Amino acid sequence: MLLEIIAPDQKLYSGEVDLVQVPGSKGSFEILRNHAPIISTLDAGRIKIVDQKGSTLFFQVDGGVIEAKNNKIIVLAETSNK
Repeated sequence: MLLEIIAPDQKLYSGEVDLVQVPGSKGSFEILRNHAPIISTLDAGRIKIVDQKGSTLFFQVDGGVIEAKNNKIIVLAETSNK
């Protein structure tokens, strides 16, 4: 899956991943390959990424929006710290 995390001032991450876990406004959820299309708001919290090499990365966000469709995920983050 292609993941892009974009903050107002920069692109924070772009790459192929196996798993993304986000702090949805109704609770944390994960997106895996072939996930049903979804658009959701995000609360403040931590985004967990497992890339295709098995490495785990974390990004702290203050909220935002996520869209996943056809194995492409876009996160528009209000602010972020890696």
